[in-house]
Amino acid sequence: MTARPEGFAAYMAVTAAYWAFMLTDGALRMLVLLHFHTLGFTPVQLAYLFVLYEVAGMVTNLSAGWIAARFGLTSTLYAGLAVQVAALLALAELDPSWGVALSVAYVMAVQGASGVAKDLAKMSSKSAVKLLAPKGEGGLFRWVAVLTGSKNAVKGLGFLLGAALLSTLGFVLAVYAMAATLALILVAVMLAMPPGLPQGRKGVTFTQVFSPSANVNWLSVARVFLFGARDVWFVVGIPIYFYAVLSDGSAAGNRAAFFLIGIFMAFWIILYGAVQAVAPRILRAATRSEGDLARAARGWAWALAVVPALLTLAALLSPAPQGWLTVTLVAGLLVFGAIFAVNSALHSYLILAFTREERVTMDVGFYYMANAAGRLLGTVLSGLTYQSGGLALMLGTAAVMVALSALAAGRLRVGE
Repeated sequence: MTARPEGFAAYMAVTAAYWAFMLTDGALRMLVLLHFHTLGFTPVQLAYLFVLYEVAGMVTNLSAGWIAARFGLTSTLYAGLAVQVAALLALAELDPSWGVALSVAYVMAVQGASGVAKDLAKMSSKSAVKLLAPKGEGGLFRWVAVLTGSKNAVKGLGFLLGAALLSTLGFVLAVYAMAATLALILVAVMLAMPPGLPQGRKGVTFTQVFSPSANVNWLSVARVFLFGARDVWFVVGIPIYFYAVLSDGSAAGNRAAFFLIGIFMAFWIILYGAVQAVAPRILRAATRSEGDLARAARGWAWALAVVPALLTLAALLSPAPQGWLTVTLVAGLLVFGAIFAVNSALHSYLILAFTREERVTMDVGFYYMANAAGRLLGTVLSGLTYQSGGLALMLGTAAVMVALSALAAGRLRVGE
């Protein structure tokens, strides 16, 4: 590796690039979900639109760690931003006259490209923190928490932005506007990025992406079920449920529903990001060992499992949409978001704590491959469980998945 760059300047450049990407990523998800729901797509068809996005994320993360180790972190970061611009431009060319089958296939392909872009950018940004963060006194946890927390706050604004753009500009103009903005940001980041991040090593082989560390592997399993438990309700089920409750089917009713759904999704992500950013203080990370924090991951996962279990009970008591059920869901899912954020922040810190600097891009890539596998599992189950069993089956599935994450986190061993 080359000499380290000025840490804070490089950290801010990486963070700015990641913010720009996640703003468009959140907006694009809301645009696609709400636009195709109004065209009459079923929950399962809506889930299909995001399946290739997650599959591409799995493949990308598995290979991106090797690519970054071979060709350098800045190369993968710039590639992620550029691919997202191309994906947005391609999505704007969608023609409604193509019919449902061709439209689904086309959007799946574009979303696949966006999935590649997202995970190239994510792996690059998270790996850079390991190399740039100050040593000792919780410095790594603080920098990881700020990057991840601020990213999720920006993505939450993206959800709101996507709903607002759909209601004001329409689908095509909204997508073009995002592509142009992200292209300008890519150029600015390329000009502002300081030199010194690792440029790659020629001797790295692809088989090295599979981690020999039991802790990395168990943490990856915990990550699969943690993010599966979120996306099983987040991707399709809850937005469609709220749309059914909020819209009367008129054009004005649809616009109002879009804004309200966008506000809720944005607020959930922003809350999630804000709690992530302060997670080191919540956990008193500066004074606790890696072993203490690894054990905390299990306890916080069990605490999280209680929330969807209680929401499942509420859904069983009121199978039809009612005002009290909707209020309970909003409140319960916000509590879920806060506890989920602490779990996610712990995982994001532990993966960097468990890895070595010479393996950082490969271990982080493998870990985020597991993250994408969890999102894929949650995405598929989101449409299937909501369409076949409604809220109760969907939320019950989330509770089971969090419990599995807690069991996997219980296998982490540090200093024993």
